[in-house]
Amino acid sequence: MKLQAWAAVLAACCASAAAAQTPPLELASRWTVDRTLAGDPGARRLSLALVTLAGTGWTESRMADAAVVAVHLLAPCGIALGRLEVLTYAGGAPAMRDLWTPASRELARAVAPLRPAVFFVAGTWHRPAFDAEAFGRANTATRPELVHTVWVTSAARDLPIVIAHELVHVLSGSGDHSDLPGNLMREDTAPGATALTAAQCERVRSEGEREGLLARAVKR
Repeated sequence: MKLQAWAAVLAACCASAAAAQTPPLELASRWTVDRTLAGDPGARRLSLALVTLAGTGWTESRMADAAVVAVHLLAPCGIALGRLEVLTYAGGAPAMRDLWTPASRELARAVAPLRPAVFFVAGTWHRPAFDAEAFGRANTATRPELVHTVWVTSAARDLPIVIAHELVHVLSGSGDHSDLPGNLMREDTAPGATALTAAQCERVRSEGEREGLLARAVKR
């Protein structure tokens, strides 16, 4: 057998062995809060899934607390929290615990969460390495499993502001940043920088509704 053929067989054997040693991805914990009927009935409702894997260092309470505050930062745009799902998974390939397109696509496909979804991971293999990344229509043509997701690493600081910033990218379908002082969409997030302009809010509402990410309250 030629050397190349032996190499292919060896690689296949190694891959099979690794797969056999990887525990299956399984749901370890799930809880839901539904605030659809709470608060201002005229607000657009933003429902979120928060997803993490055991071993990333994230706790459900920290994720949920940060997400609730993040959505509150969008209240000036007429947005309120609807359904919140918090999911923790165990097992799966070790690479799923970081942001890395091949493993993250596999994780998102396997979990298939409510969208938008915020994945809380340990780190990132992407370069340049960002503390958080958002994926909308514009940057997921070749990785559709990631559309309408946000990925937050353990290096992120000012967590609610970071989540709100990335959610605006997803909801507005835009990667644009602002140079306005105190604006939430400045390239570098910072404490106290939480303002959004009327134009930014309008785009968030219109694009978010068009993509099915925001829902109007049902009149009773």
